[in-house]
Amino acid sequence: MWLESVLRGKSAARRLLKASAERSYDPSVDVDWDAGPVDGKAWFPEHRISLYGTPLWDELTSEGREELAKQELITVLSVIIHAELSLMRSLLRSIQEGEPESDQALYALTEVGDECRHSTMFAMAIDRLGGRAVPQSRALTRVLNVCSALAPLGPFFWASALFFEEPIDRLQRECMADDELQPLTRMISRIHVVEEARHVAYAREAAVRTMASAGPVSRWVNRVGIALLALSLRRAFIRPETYRRAGLDKKSAYRAALENPRYHESLRWMTGRLIVFCHDAGFLRGRLTMALWRRSRLLD
Repeated sequence: MWLESVLRGKSAARRLLKASAERSYDPSVDVDWDAGPVDGKAWFPEHRISLYGTPLWDELTSEGREELAKQELITVLSVIIHAELSLMRSLLRSIQEGEPESDQALYALTEVGDECRHSTMFAMAIDRLGGRAVPQSRALTRVLNVCSALAPLGPFFWASALFFEEPIDRLQRECMADDELQPLTRMISRIHVVEEARHVAYAREAAVRTMASAGPVSRWVNRVGIALLALSLRRAFIRPETYRRAGLDKKSAYRAALENPRYHESLRWMTGRLIVFCHDAGFLRGRLTMALWRRSRLLD
């Protein structure tokens, strides 16, 4: 019923354009960039830190844990920036290849504007934290650039946007409601949650619509591609450089995070709504697809 209502409803893009006009933020004004950190408040939820519950975590001092939390926040913000840059590139391509006057193109332009402000906000937050963005592999960046230029703008494209937007949205909803976190963490999370909700709705509608119009072979290819996204997700939010900056041995810490059951629990929690959507949208079907999903360790 939910899928049918999406396909039969009014233009999602038109509704989201109206919502964007009614409620948007200007981070340069709405975030108090001059305020310093509050003593006793954390930068990142402790139980979401990738090493939480491991022997390495137990060995850290309170200062070491605080630094690791700060570096994990910087890493998450860096991942969001890189993901949003890729998304903006593909959205602009969709406008060029489509009808610039259509509701879909107008909303895509609006979303590009939102993502520009978000990336600016997160870059400013990293600077206020006294850190530097965690770089993305140049080889990976070039591969993503080629894929975003050549890959069809179908279910895989829209699902790939959701694979970053949905987990981050759930994490930031927790952050914005946590009184024990720094005001800066809570405010940038709140701004992103409010505006990203529109982006998630747009991507979901587009994923369902393009999947419904795809042929059998295209559906199989898209399902496998989406399953590969799920398989890669556990490495998407952690970087060896994060641990080096926190004063840890980057190889052993990275390995410990990948093997940490608590980290996988957090990933399953972050992707819970995404998994339900993928199931309802028909992405979790087929032997190869399900084998890849099971290897991702995202399914309960």
